[in-house]
Amino acid sequence: MAKNNDGKKQIKAITSPKTPRKYERVMDAYDLCRILAKHGDRTAFTYYNKNKQIYSISYVRFYNRIVRTAAGLTKYGLAGKKVAIIGETSVAWLATYLAVLVTGGVAIPMDKELEINSIIGLLNSVDADAIVYSDHFNGKFTDEIKEKSCISTFIPVDPTDEELAHSKTVAYRKLRADGKADVDAGRFSLSPVADREKMAEMLFTSGTTGTSKCVMLSQKNIFSVVTSACETVDFGPDDVIVSVLPIHHTYELAVMLAELDYGAQICINDSLTKVLKNFQLFKPTGLVLVPLFVYTMYKRIWAEAKKTGQENKLKLGINSSRALRRMGIDKREALFGEVTKAFGGRLKKIICGGAALNPRMIEFFDDIGISIYEGFGITECAPLTFVTPYYARKIGSVGPAVPCCQGRIDGSGIGSHGYIEGEIQIKGDNVMLGYYNNSEATEAAFTEDGWFRTGDMGYMDDDGYFYVTGRLKSVIVLENGKNIFPEEIEEYLSNIEYVAESVVVGRQCGSTVNLVAIVYPDLTKFSRDATANEIYAIVEKAVHQLNHKLPSHKQIKKIEIREKEFEKTTSKKIKRHLVK
Repeated sequence: MAKNNDGKKQIKAITSPKTPRKYERVMDAYDLCRILAKHGDRTAFTYYNKNKQIYSISYVRFYNRIVRTAAGLTKYGLAGKKVAIIGETSVAWLATYLAVLVTGGVAIPMDKELEINSIIGLLNSVDADAIVYSDHFNGKFTDEIKEKSCISTFIPVDPTDEELAHSKTVAYRKLRADGKADVDAGRFSLSPVADREKMAEMLFTSGTTGTSKCVMLSQKNIFSVVTSACETVDFGPDDVIVSVLPIHHTYELAVMLAELDYGAQICINDSLTKVLKNFQLFKPTGLVLVPLFVYTMYKRIWAEAKKTGQENKLKLGINSSRALRRMGIDKREALFGEVTKAFGGRLKKIICGGAALNPRMIEFFDDIGISIYEGFGITECAPLTFVTPYYARKIGSVGPAVPCCQGRIDGSGIGSHGYIEGEIQIKGDNVMLGYYNNSEATEAAFTEDGWFRTGDMGYMDDDGYFYVTGRLKSVIVLENGKNIFPEEIEEYLSNIEYVAESVVVGRQCGSTVNLVAIVYPDLTKFSRDATANEIYAIVEKAVHQLNHKLPSHKQIKKIEIREKEFEKTTSKKIKRHLVK
């Protein structure tokens, strides 16, 4: 990338008109419920019911469901208690989450992909009082229901007869019906949240009881992020969003709460195998994704162009569009309408977070008329910290700090980009209360002057935009003392068409540390009868060409080919700690 005379990198910027934000500031769950009721008959959710039929629910009906669930929790002695929620994204999940918060309780979103023993172990570690679960978990809590457990109440959303045979079980439908009776009789109504600074949510940072830390968030943390998202993200009441990411993940949940504040329509994807089909069905105007989904969409576009013989036409169209836009003429909708039909034909914007995104993706999707806004967050910050403004994007940057917080760089050395590089640290209303029953870890997570240590390295430019360069824990220290962030090298590798995924590690060889690239190849780029040796040779040649463009200390000394994709978290991040 070119540099200015002062040695600082020139960053490509994309500007758009700044438009008025259409949302109401929200302080807590009670406040959000008030706003939901005001949205009235607008469609809140569209989804597949259990009979696989498309069903919609209005905002006012969703509001009523929250109130009845809150009344039911109160009737069964669960107001103010710790209530876990596990299952697929659903209206019941969201209604329960908000009902727990609005009754002063503590919501515990759980990862549905965890082993049942891990789920029980984590819930026991925080003394959970109840759990609401989808039919996927029917029969899986039988031992816990029968035996003595900290969990006093099990609430299946769609129970079997066997499930209901136990005294500790209350069907979600009955809890809601009993709540409705109390509401109708005037025995229950929502009350303002008494203390928005006490613990309201518990989130586990990883999947095993031995290594996980439990993040404690308050309603102040949660809803400061919701308001900040509404202020900085280019969504609005007329948008249709398809929810793809797991709802227990704080990134998806926070943005969905912001979408509800806007009054947008949220369509729930029922299966990862049907994502593209559901895009065509629901015709979203916006999406909230992690990079893996963006890469999948990118590959789909080029694979389809190649299959239909339109590859050169697409390249020509992009070049023509760029030339026209430089003259102030935007013909992207006409030129690429057939391309974007694969995603419903109305898609205009994507929020991308959870991991670093190759800047090429932002440029390509912008070329065809889809804006990508990259952000940065961490669970301990509820999670949003930075997002690139829709009206002033800088490619490669995660943007300035959102309104509820501020960021800084803790470092002294000047990086190759011309700015001070160091750990990214955060201070603000979104920063967690601490780790549950872990004062040592809580103390280590903060600086002496009260800033949260993200563990991510990066730099800030002259305009206050932040750039993430890698994880502090994954840094590779060479024998000459130079620090290598593997994420940077992996980004270069992602530009090689034969590479689907990669992880770069440092391997000790005598007194030398060599950079080794472990590559899962994009098999669609090879002939079906290509041998392992032929694939290796092609990838090796491409990596060798890449090395010529890199300084000697960043060059890859060896590659290894994987036969399977890397193991990932439910938020589609590679579990790099498993790669040796």
